[in-house]
Amino acid sequence: MKKPDLSTNTCGILSPNPFWLASAPPTNSGYQVRRAFEAGWGGVVWKTLAHEPIVNVSSRYGALDYDGRKIMGFNNIELISDRSLEDNLREIREIKRDFPGHAVVVSLMVESERERWHDIVRQTEDTGCDGLELNFGCPHGMSERGMGSAVGQVPEYTEMITAWVKEVAQTPVLVKLTPNITDIRATGRAAKQGGADGISLINTINSIMGVDLETFRPMPHVAGRGSHGGYCGPAVKPIALNMVQSLASDPEVDIPLSGIGGIQAWQDAVEFMLLGASSVQICTAAMHYGFRLVEHMISGMEDWMSEHGFEKTTDFIGRSVSLVGGWNELDLGYRVVAEIKQEDCIHCGICYIACEDGSHQSIRVEKVKEEDFLASPAGSHSAFEHSGGRRFMPGAGEGYVNVFEVDRETCVGCNLCSLACPVPGCIEMVEKDSGLPSMTVVEYHEKLSRGEIEPIRPPEDHR
Repeated sequence: MKKPDLSTNTCGILSPNPFWLASAPPTNSGYQVRRAFEAGWGGVVWKTLAHEPIVNVSSRYGALDYDGRKIMGFNNIELISDRSLEDNLREIREIKRDFPGHAVVVSLMVESERERWHDIVRQTEDTGCDGLELNFGCPHGMSERGMGSAVGQVPEYTEMITAWVKEVAQTPVLVKLTPNITDIRATGRAAKQGGADGISLINTINSIMGVDLETFRPMPHVAGRGSHGGYCGPAVKPIALNMVQSLASDPEVDIPLSGIGGIQAWQDAVEFMLLGASSVQICTAAMHYGFRLVEHMISGMEDWMSEHGFEKTTDFIGRSVSLVGGWNELDLGYRVVAEIKQEDCIHCGICYIACEDGSHQSIRVEKVKEEDFLASPAGSHSAFEHSGGRRFMPGAGEGYVNVFEVDRETCVGCNLCSLACPVPGCIEMVEKDSGLPSMTVVEYHEKLSRGEIEPIRPPEDHR
């Protein structure tokens, strides 16, 4: 079977696959970009350039580990390129010469002066790069100097500087937006008004990683002092997906998107593309696992596309955008309830306590004698195991087994038990006839006012 075509076109920037390295430490030099392209990455966004190299601090990164997993969230206080503009431009030219089929986009950030922007755009495009990305997103260090997110948080500035760049740019211009704003559509529309050819999002989120309880120092610290930094990594993916979909569904934006935020596997990339991204940019995962991560991403996306009959990426880009809307558009007549597969249950009680204390008290527990449990349909798949002269069975103690059942009449279908259950597939959410017609909340109130329907009440607890 012919392999699917992974090539992409993001506002005229062509790439052999949708996987780009984001503007960040992994794209700091020609040496790194060359290694990335040789590993299989389709494109890069070169680490942000300015006219003069900046000075960075020592001690730059912090991470949030969770439940034994490393780097669920990642924070950095590193700034833009600390290498000279001349060195960067020379290496960009060499890379583009040696990898003409790959996407080389260059991130830029300079002071808010028209001539300064014109100058760096001209110098950068002279390298033969494929496009520019305007960094209006960095939340630390540069924003205090009136750049980065200081621009991206003000729609008027975003539009003005984008327009300056477009006065001279010959290649496609992406505007990289900050998520540190109430409504991303405001700056997305401003970028479009300024003439942007595409938008990349999200940049990092303002954050403080934590405080050392022994030294009282913030983390990371520089000689005992800390600073707000940019937060990224897997933990931010839901925030990024929301913002990508918000722009993809906005008719006032309607330009290509490059998705960024917590992508570490091909599944994450597909989700961004289903919600409207033409390409995706990865940073934290590449910093954690290395450039060869892209091999898994390419093969995974190819297999997934083949399974679903997609021949090219445009067959599925944006396919889920219209499935997300306002809460008012949801169907009040739809209902699901939890169903516990007793043969898979380990009787840990996590579902019960989650429902009892955190949700709607719809899981019942019954203490069943061990012999009765083993003789029942629920216990037909269970048995005692013996070790060290003692016998064990999940959930058994003092001669009893705790058996958990869902009250389908009071269950509101919140999903909490299935989310908390440690056994995959043990608790499923199944559809149940609610006895109500399909209707939105607006339609419900209309029917209510016409006397066509009784008020909907929450399920009553029959205990």
